[in-house]
Amino acid sequence: MDAGQSSPEERLVLLAKDGNLEAFNSLVDRFQRAVYGLCYRMLGNREAAEDATQETFLSAYRAISRFEGGNAGGWLLRIAANESRDELRRRRRRDGAASLDEMLDREDLPVEVPDPSPGAEALLAAHEAGGELEVLLLRLPFEYRQALVLVDVYGFRYDEVAELTKTSLGTVKSRVHRGRERLRKLILSGGELSPPAVRQNRYDL
Repeated sequence: MDAGQSSPEERLVLLAKDGNLEAFNSLVDRFQRAVYGLCYRMLGNREAAEDATQETFLSAYRAISRFEGGNAGGWLLRIAANESRDELRRRRRRDGAASLDEMLDREDLPVEVPDPSPGAEALLAAHEAGGELEVLLLRLPFEYRQALVLVDVYGFRYDEVAELTKTSLGTVKSRVHRGRERLRKLILSGGELSPPAVRQNRYDL
């Protein structure tokens, strides 16, 4: 595609790759809300999500010269997913908290068949939970939450998530399957879905 046929997003990327800071800032403006939304769904805390969002765009700025084209939004969301995990690790180290999520990772035995069960949003829609998506996701271990957010909410393919998280395809399928099962159990259990502090931090895209 020549320059005359390129989209506004592609033109901004090309300018940013040439060192045009104004063009990069325009990309930030275009995708900041989506990046923050993913970080918030991963982390469930406004301050942590803001920090991860900032790190996402700093990482993107440093790597923009190596961006080979394609969907800039998807590229930024992949960076955001990794930065969210890194932000969670930084906060755990700072707080000295034990990682229950990492212990639960031992359950990640490969599931090599596609999971036919409904996705996260379909489960919540069926339960009329609506805006409680973030609240329910925060009850899951991080690895399950990451897989569900990327696959069910943002539409990434299993193989894309496997590449992003540096895990096997079977592990990603396992995490999605187990995450959906846990969501199902949370919905069926009813009751209080989250403490008030979590609800106060909700961010609606």
